[in-house]
Amino acid sequence: MSAAPSDRRPPPPIPVTILTGFLGAGKTTVLNRLLRDPALARSVVLINEFGEIGLDHLFVEKIDGDMVMMASGCLCCTLRGDLIDTLENLLRRLDNGRIPPFDRLVIETTGLADPAPILHTLMGHPYLLLRFRLDGLVTVLDAINGAATLETHPESLRQAAMADLLVFSKIDLIRSDEEKRAFARLLERLERINAGARRLDDPKLLDANHLLGLGLYNPETKATDVARWLNVEALAVATHGHGHHSEHESHDHDINRHGDSIRAFVLVGEKPLSPSSCDLFLEILRNAHGPNLLRVKGIIALTDDPSRPLVIHGVQHVFHPPTRLDAWPDADHRTRIVFIVHNTSPQFVQGLYDAFAGDLGIDRPDAQALTESPLTPARGGLLA
Repeated sequence: MSAAPSDRRPPPPIPVTILTGFLGAGKTTVLNRLLRDPALARSVVLINEFGEIGLDHLFVEKIDGDMVMMASGCLCCTLRGDLIDTLENLLRRLDNGRIPPFDRLVIETTGLADPAPILHTLMGHPYLLLRFRLDGLVTVLDAINGAATLETHPESLRQAAMADLLVFSKIDLIRSDEEKRAFARLLERLERINAGARRLDDPKLLDANHLLGLGLYNPETKATDVARWLNVEALAVATHGHGHHSEHESHDHDINRHGDSIRAFVLVGEKPLSPSSCDLFLEILRNAHGPNLLRVKGIIALTDDPSRPLVIHGVQHVFHPPTRLDAWPDADHRTRIVFIVHNTSPQFVQGLYDAFAGDLGIDRPDAQALTESPLTPARGGLLA
């Protein structure tokens, strides 16, 4: 007997890894290495152009004009046209049995690409949200020329700032003192803009294990892993040299307060938000600073059910539908949100949260001014 329509559930979302890196960073070498990893045999790889991707000896058969089957079992196709159309066509092929089942999607961007639109597509499209889940953004950086590239190309800076994993290429080619100083400058800048990202110093060691579990979902435990995903401790160490500090401590050594217009910081909320305050807090941030919110990841304490925190993930003005966890992942029940921002004041963001956590009532003048400001969101917020 066939299952009733109400019993039919969509398959588990397919994890998606985005591979990016500026022109000449070594992204092609990294992708070639990954394509030979047996753990990625049941994968689909979307690339902009075949170019120098070493697939010739891996071809087995043509599936259609855009897709080939490789000896490893991977499916590889050129990324043409609108990404939504590409992904929907891929799912139709899968559902119709025209291609074998796959358990991971890797999207390789062009060297000049801003990763944000791809993240927007995966986080904001209702159907794609059901079928795919973002597992991580991997950025390849040239160890020798990376510092200069970050200085002169905003695309490279955004690729590095938004990454979950930073892979350094050409470290083995560093010889001169100047090249060593350039790599040191690169590391110093990355500490300012994205200290929470994991790092891999030798791309020769890169395998599928480095790509798995970069997102909120841990494939090994089949559960959420908030602490690993947020990596707040790494950001705290980079910012202050240790995991805690006094409110009155001097900020002379806070590397996130100097130099870059892009910075990373952690918002910590001692008091929970009401669901409506949380909704308005996120909407005001999105409407006031949307283009400048390069990445927002966090866990939020709510007053309606303090034992079940809310997980949020946003890129600029697009936020993934929030998720309520069944329990806190650790003994710390405070709100913790990691921000990577461009030209946005941490003091403003923290102050906004604290105002809403202080039960700012809508009948009070300051709250009334806030809700009537041009930053007010349309009805139907993130938690509606």
